Amino acid sequence: MTAPASSVDALGITPPAEHFNFAHHLLEINAPRATKAAFVDDRGALTYGLLDSRVRRMATALRAMGLRREERVLLLMHDCNDWPVSFLGAMYAGLVPVAVNTLLTADDYAYMLEHSRSQAVLVSGALLPTLTAALTRSDHEVQKVIVSRPLAPLHPSEVDFEAFLQSHEPASKPARTHPDDPGFWLYSSGSTGRPKGTVHSHANPFWTCELYGKAVLQLRDTDVCFSAAKLFFAYGLGNGLTFPMAVGATTLLMGERPTPEATFKRWLGEVAGLKPTVFFGAPTGFAGMLAHANLPPRESVALRLVSSAGEALPAELGQRFKSHFGVDIVDGIGSTEMLHIFLSNRPDRVRYGTTGWPVPGYEIELRGDDGGPVPDGEPGDLYIHGPSSAMMYWGNRTKTRETFQGGWTKSGDKYIRNEDGSYTYGGRSDDMLKVSGIYVSPFEVEATLVQHPAVLEAAVIGKEDADGLTKTKAFVVLKPGTSTDEIELKAFVKDRLAPYKYPRFIEFVPDLPKTATGKIQRFKLRERDARAH
Repeated sequence: MTAPASSVDALGITPPAEHFNFAHHLLEINAPRATKAAFVDDRGALTYGLLDSRVRRMATALRAMGLRREERVLLLMHDCNDWPVSFLGAMYAGLVPVAVNTLLTADDYAYMLEHSRSQAVLVSGALLPTLTAALTRSDHEVQKVIVSRPLAPLHPSEVDFEAFLQSHEPASKPARTHPDDPGFWLYSSGSTGRPKGTVHSHANPFWTCELYGKAVLQLRDTDVCFSAAKLFFAYGLGNGLTFPMAVGATTLLMGERPTPEATFKRWLGEVAGLKPTVFFGAPTGFAGMLAHANLPPRESVALRLVSSAGEALPAELGQRFKSHFGVDIVDGIGSTEMLHIFLSNRPDRVRYGTTGWPVPGYEIELRGDDGGPVPDGEPGDLYIHGPSSAMMYWGNRTKTRETFQGGWTKSGDKYIRNEDGSYTYGGRSDDMLKVSGIYVSPFEVEATLVQHPAVLEAAVIGKEDADGLTKTKAFVVLKPGTSTDEIELKAFVKDRLAPYKYPRFIEFVPDLPKTATGKIQRFKLRERDARAH
């Protein structure tokens, strides 16, 4: 199928000019806000004026090493005020920051160093030992390791982040980049193999800011934004850096894991005295918070907008959150490949149980196994056409061709289009089950199970019965202090779904395997189940 004419043309948004540097674009927007806090971490505030100076110092310092346009710089850093300085400083210099997950192993980083051919590394002191182990296992050599907030004396091959910055003057102008020049990389989650280096242009974050951050979420310069998803994720990068800066808001950064306790501390203003007005989370996190004994009362928080992505939000979770806090959760779906959300509910139009409607500027198609369109009410493979699609997977031509098809991006998700134009999530394409010859969405069964008062989380896979036929099996995590049994849960689902969908097998487990983004890894449950039988 051919891609449609650009759907952004009718929106009246002036596209980036022929010479466009995204880091410079954000700094320019906020030049009048020099004294306002741009980022606030556990150590203090970074004003927009100081951010501007430090970003341009970083650009000078990196170029002074002899790094050349489009060479990569690995960014392995916990969320803190040095993160945006590093990311934007590299882009300002025309270099390409490669933002990577802080929860990986030395072997993962060794692979990423070799795959990206990064010439330098910007790293948090707490992560330096893991990076050092990665460097010893890699055949790739880097020119310099710049350490943010070191915890111990540095090796001669390492340099302190602050000393690195202060030894150079701010760059007087940005690199003369084009909107389609490589701007940065993000690695895909790699849940079933090596992660893929996803290359985004300088223009891509501009479009996500305009089409989603401004037009859908309607963020304001008075907002304080706080994201549970970290900056190295596509979702977190928009939530915590590009969206707030695009409107001149303030971002609260948190280096530690987003546990309910850590999240509540920030919601209550116990860090820097700031209460977030906008929170970006994920379904797993919302489930944990709502089940927590110290869930704050409505009147103690300042939330006006709450966003969710990462996995589809069960309707029951959204409704319980709204009942407690008086604020809807705006659920949407995005991807590393599309950079941010392209299908979403709206702050003023939420339909729980669906992922909402296409974000203006994006086209959505559902295709069947034959590649043709599917009618409303039937599951199809989700394809997206929009201006923020990645350029390629670096060094992976086969996967690039499979995913990026003539202007369309294949998401790997199954969806159903409803009569009102909203879309309901069916599951990952490789997770869908055929039971009695009919497609069953694992997510639909999981969302029903979590409506039971004793169930905290559930994950559903396919399992062959004694006759070799595929049936559903549920792995269930119970809330602390509650109990139920297999018979009760089966009856609970039978009362709410078509008979062929209820789980024929149920196994109670203490927790579920998840990616760092909180997505359930059903393939690990399938492997575990196969080993057990």
